[in-house]
Amino acid sequence: MKEATDDLAPDEIERYARHIVLPEIGGAGQRRLKRARVLILGAGGLGSPAALYLAAAGIGTLGIVDDDVVALSNLQRQIVHATDDIGLAKVESAAKALRRVNPHVAVEPHRLRLSEENADQVLASYDVVLDGSDNFAARALLAEACERAEKPLVTAAVGRFDGSVTVLKPYEGDNPRFADLFPSPPPEGLVPSCAEAGIVGALTGVIGCIQALEAIKLVAGFGEPLIGRLLLYDALAQRFETIRYKRRKG
Repeated sequence: MKEATDDLAPDEIERYARHIVLPEIGGAGQRRLKRARVLILGAGGLGSPAALYLAAAGIGTLGIVDDDVVALSNLQRQIVHATDDIGLAKVESAAKALRRVNPHVAVEPHRLRLSEENADQVLASYDVVLDGSDNFAARALLAEACERAEKPLVTAAVGRFDGSVTVLKPYEGDNPRFADLFPSPPPEGLVPSCAEAGIVGALTGVIGCIQALEAIKLVAGFGEPLIGRLLLYDALAQRFETIRYKRRKG
């Protein structure tokens, strides 16, 4: 018996047909994607591919947090933006592109820098959060806010030719926290920015797409998310590795 997809419009059923025929997603999973509200911190190298694939997948509402404007040097990796968008706020440029990809997706731009003062309010209405920020302090702040709000967080980092991804749900059972993986920030100056060290653009596409897939799994309810597992990617050797980590006692 064919699964009902009665709250998907006919053109949505055609648009998402390759999802709906997957037993792991089906009509029920696609409806969950349509009802979902996903927040992405950063419309940069990681946030760009993640946002594009989440929009294409039919996530009902995408929130984008970024206070920056599009620069020419962004375009080598931040593929949600185009040359004509230079000088435009990244949240507006991203919203324009995502609406072109899928008019069924609502985009909520938040042109601001996430802080301890506004994080709880910004996160409050979303179901899943993706971290596409570019520094340790922002990742730690977001992880703490998601733990307080009991929101699953797909967090990632990239550098030159390598990247990492994990999923945090520390409010459930004995799942590890961000601090269990990164108990202290790196010494100042140890981790150079991509402007200083450089980064291969396609790397952010690999890691950002993995983030999008983890978010889709969390929303639609299939597969095994990267909870308690850090996925490492080495682009030079074209190799993936997985490290398991646990909650620290005490």
